[in-house]
Amino acid sequence: MSGVEDRVRRALADAPADLLVDHVTAELEASYAITDVELLQVDYRLSALLPLTEGEPVTDPGHPAWRCFDHQEPVVAGDAGYLPVGMRGERRGVLRVAPVPDDPAAVGELLGVATALGHELTAVNDTTDRYRTARRSRRLTLAAEMQWDLLPGRSRVRPSFSLAGQLEPAYAVRGDSFDWSDDGHRLWLSVINGTGEGVAAAMLTALATHALRNARRAGIPLADQAALADQAVYAAHRGAQHVSALLLELDLASGVTTVVDAGSPHLVLLRGGRVVEQPLEAQFPLGMFDGTDYRGQRFTLRRDDRLFVVSDGVAEATGGNVRYGEHALTRFLRRTGSMEPLEAVRSLIGELRAFVAGDLVDDAVVVCLDWTGPQP
Repeated sequence: MSGVEDRVRRALADAPADLLVDHVTAELEASYAITDVELLQVDYRLSALLPLTEGEPVTDPGHPAWRCFDHQEPVVAGDAGYLPVGMRGERRGVLRVAPVPDDPAAVGELLGVATALGHELTAVNDTTDRYRTARRSRRLTLAAEMQWDLLPGRSRVRPSFSLAGQLEPAYAVRGDSFDWSDDGHRLWLSVINGTGEGVAAAMLTALATHALRNARRAGIPLADQAALADQAVYAAHRGAQHVSALLLELDLASGVTTVVDAGSPHLVLLRGGRVVEQPLEAQFPLGMFDGTDYRGQRFTLRRDDRLFVVSDGVAEATGGNVRYGEHALTRFLRRTGSMEPLEAVRSLIGELRAFVAGDLVDDAVVVCLDWTGPQP
């Protein structure tokens, strides 16, 4: 770690939660005579980079800030430098600095500064609303506020896997959600759709998510996690409401994948550029009946396989009285093989928005998971 990075990390640790960027600016001015520093955060729709202070949103996909965000590499354009801000694969946005030093070593140090800022932004996320507020281009509905606060993040990168997810319509999502966790040996993923509308759907999804987390953290096998969440939802609603869910557990050393399909979204396997049918045993949604027994089924991923989990709202998106449909979805997913998971998710959502000529009306969730094989 360079001396500059070390000083910035100390400055960030000492800074009030709402003044992180101000303290970074002071350190960069002292070290590099950089006088213009701006944090551009990606918004909830993944369609704009919004400045923390006053300024215009960056929406042009060809802009250097978007090239930096998409490729997660520093970009120098004129006298400005753009540096990716994130933590462990969770992309927060871009740090713009000017005038940028004409020295590759200095740019490398600035990249370390941006990464340190990403870690600190995550650390203070629950103690201040400043960064959350600046990430939205319009007001979230109450249900959407609940859903976004429930998420573990929007992307994750580890040596043996990478994944990303997105909710739509981002500012008004109701019952669709996803959750994930890993311990270095296994990855758990759930994609959930609570029935109903508005806050009622969000509350139902939150109940199912917390029930699944509670069972998972107790070390209970995947099928029993589904059974305990089923009991929690049934106890609260006596079958009047239920939750469709797909639960997945991936062994990161072997690729062995266990799945429980509880009235779930669609699971699509992309292998070698081809969509491979992966039949699942359809079981009852969580909370539909009292005491449902669930069964896990297994299949094995190969190195560099990609899984998509998409809710019904994707294929059923409608534009001009025409349904998007499974065939269009399959064709589009084939074209995502060269993209990183977050780029693939963002591209699919962008395709759907173009198809419906605006935001989606019904909820949709897309999750993309790459297994890169066992790593040391």
